[in-house]
Amino acid sequence: MLISFTKMHGLGNDFVVIDAINQTVRLSREQVQFIADRHFGIGCDQLLLVEPARASGVDFRYRIFNADGDEVEQCGNGARCFARFVRDQGLGDKDEIRVETRSGVIVLRVESDGQITVNMGVPRFDPEQIPFQAAVRADEYALELDGDSVTVGVVSMGNPHAVLLVEDLDNTPVAGLGMAIESHPRFPQRVNVGFMQVISREIIRLRVFERGVGETLACGTGACAAMVVARQQGLINDKVTVELPGGELAICWEGEGSPVMMTGPASKVFEGQIEL
Repeated sequence: MLISFTKMHGLGNDFVVIDAINQTVRLSREQVQFIADRHFGIGCDQLLLVEPARASGVDFRYRIFNADGDEVEQCGNGARCFARFVRDQGLGDKDEIRVETRSGVIVLRVESDGQITVNMGVPRFDPEQIPFQAAVRADEYALELDGDSVTVGVVSMGNPHAVLLVEDLDNTPVAGLGMAIESHPRFPQRVNVGFMQVISREIIRLRVFERGVGETLACGTGACAAMVVARQQGLINDKVTVELPGGELAICWEGEGSPVMMTGPASKVFEGQIEL
């Protein structure tokens, strides 16, 4: 099976994007893992499939697979690349694109300067909707880790996120702590882990350990989750710049019941074909 693909990235969070409208694509878990492998395959954090819409009132279906082969609900940086890919490949010419995902419909808008704005939907705080094991909803939760305890804010941005407030982001053990929290038993579907340092009421620094991937250069849903958690705790304003290792995202959220808006770039790296 010969498959055409495009390699893209959003602030260094990189993707293999595949048109599954004009070619037949059926990938096994092992094939996704092979494509994502940086030594033997193409290499990516996630693989994205562009498929025909199944629901009415939407333009496309958007599917996301992590490097370990798991299909997940949402990816914000991938959503921006999705919008750029659709335009570049001539699959659509709308400035506003409605996309079906596993977690619901999202709206992507191509701005006049080439940046992409994504309506990421309304954050979910109910533990059952995240999902997260807790008796009642709270702004913060204590997690027990090998006799120690860490405090996290928990939210779903279409996928589950735990956010830790840290004082020194550069010296935080992201890999070790991220792995321990990602697979914590209170998160039945595992969790993405954000490590957030609040610089001011307008600026957040963030590193994210993504489930099934590890630390990435950027995470769009993670940036939204961190902003939401920080605003719920009264630490920031309703418009912030989130500084990630790969670059910056602009995040806006007016408060509970409102959608989170994320704006940032999407870049094409190269196109190719791979034999599977």
